[in-house]
Amino acid sequence: MGDILVGTCSWTDRALVGSGWYPVGRRDAEGRLRYYAERFPVVEVDSGYYALPGERNSRLWVERTPDGFVFDVKAFSLLTGHPTKERALPDGLPANAGDPAVLDEVWARYADGIGPLRAAGRLGSVLFQFPPWFRPGARAEAFLEECAVRTAGWPLAVEFRHPAWWREERAEPTRALLTRLGFAAVGVDMARTLPSSIPPVTPVTSPHLSVVRFHGRSAAWGTGSKEDRFRYDYSRAELQEWAPRLRTLAEQVGRLHVLFNNCCADSAVRAAETMDRLLARRAAQETS
Repeated sequence: MGDILVGTCSWTDRALVGSGWYPVGRRDAEGRLRYYAERFPVVEVDSGYYALPGERNSRLWVERTPDGFVFDVKAFSLLTGHPTKERALPDGLPANAGDPAVLDEVWARYADGIGPLRAAGRLGSVLFQFPPWFRPGARAEAFLEECAVRTAGWPLAVEFRHPAWWREERAEPTRALLTRLGFAAVGVDMARTLPSSIPPVTPVTSPHLSVVRFHGRSAAWGTGSKEDRFRYDYSRAELQEWAPRLRTLAEQVGRLHVLFNNCCADSAVRAAETMDRLLARRAAQETS
């Protein structure tokens, strides 16, 4: 069975910092990361979506975390087809994804930014989270092909936000495409009754890695504010429902990342702690 690493989708989220989860004396940038890394083996760097990661920060993250701790870094918005503000780009580069020179420069800077994580063996994955309008078709497949060329040698995970990718009639071609490109598929847990709901599938497309992200089950997904979309407390029963599925998934890959994105106050860290206990308890029962 592969390793199961449970964590959250941020350690710097303002709501988490304000929740009191970090103890007094450990609320500065270094203290927060060290405290988090004492409790979880993986974290997602969501800031990579909003700004290009910097080499200095990557080096500091390596220095402040123990051996074996890994970072899943979100791909920068311009690289996944999301709207990007020009102030997020360095040196006055225009936010023009259609300009090959701009794309080449952004790709190069992103690669440099995560370089220290890769060199130290601390890059768990680069998460390509595609927008809801990124739907199956020839253009999308060509885009994914280009991503595969540019990220050769990186551990890369793909999350689709358009539900058609994983609907029953399309699921097998999607799985085959990601397998051919060497990308790990990202499964999600979210509200299941919305038109935009992604089916709770857990396809295996890489022998090395699989990722499941728990977004919460708020009915405001896609319509409300960020707080509305992710305000959700998982019950123990809801997490228990997933535990055997996660262990089955882990039997098929070298490593499974389980990440909680219900980032409202300390909901994500509490859910991650509960899931970690559930998985550990089941493992203990199987070996006793």
